[in-house]
Amino acid sequence: MKWIRFTLETHTDAVDILSCRLYDIGIEGIEIEDHVPLSEEDKKKMFVDILPDPEENDGSARVHFYMEPENCNPEKVMYDVQDILQDIKPFCEIGKGTITLSETEDKDWINNWKTFFKPFRASEDIVIKPTWEEYKKEKDTDILIEIDPGIAFGTGSHETTRLCIQALDKYVSDGDSILDVGCGSGILSIAALKLGAKHATAIDIDETAVKTARENMEVNRIPGTQYTLLEGDLIHNTYLKARAGSRHDIVIANILADVIVPLTAIIRPHMRKGGLYITSGIIDTKENEVKEALLAAGFEIKKVESMKEWRCIIATAL
Repeated sequence: MKWIRFTLETHTDAVDILSCRLYDIGIEGIEIEDHVPLSEEDKKKMFVDILPDPEENDGSARVHFYMEPENCNPEKVMYDVQDILQDIKPFCEIGKGTITLSETEDKDWINNWKTFFKPFRASEDIVIKPTWEEYKKEKDTDILIEIDPGIAFGTGSHETTRLCIQALDKYVSDGDSILDVGCGSGILSIAALKLGAKHATAIDIDETAVKTARENMEVNRIPGTQYTLLEGDLIHNTYLKARAGSRHDIVIANILADVIVPLTAIIRPHMRKGGLYITSGIIDTKENEVKEALLAAGFEIKKVESMKEWRCIIATAL
């Protein structure tokens, strides 16, 4: 299906009021492009370690919205938008105030990526399979994990996740207690449990991730008695710290270096002496910073694994 795309060249000062006024004429969703710098709070929610260099904020903004051709009179919409711009002009900067039309294909952006998610071997014994794909075991020892990440982070294909899975494959023992901080889709907790761990406590700040992790536990037939899912920020939430438990055999943190550093300072009480702390999501330029945090928090670095520019540091709690 084709859509008519309207692009309004305006100013960041006008975006909020434009959003309200566009809603009044039947536009229910807009897309905004601008050069406003990310806040520190926004940066903490990003799943990247190196943010792109910000462009100079010149105040310009583009507002895009889409309408079905059969339900739209483009000329009338353009006149309506021009009327709105003239109405708000005395109260805020409107920038160029021009509007253009183009045509775009209807895309299911949330689900189209699934075309590229195929079964793959994440470690010697672990195969990751999307729920919608078929897979026949290649070895009797294969451990199959089915994942539908939805919009949560973690198909297992990224280098950081694969490094963690390979570490779990090597170090998990029967009966281990696991703490998974920043669990995303729940893939690492599921891998640990299928490798023989007794219980996994999985935490994420995103409620969508927690919901997805629960669904993936069910898809993989993990009994509810074997896992605990918690939502919140382990670094700052005192109540969550109490619920996260102590004396875990293995703690996994596949997040970002800038989160691992402060997390490491408070994670040691959740581990037994001699337990393993598996940290990943560490870009090579942040490796030394994470190592310093580990040593300062009472850990001994056991091993560093690499995959392209990513690092996985495995440390022992002293």
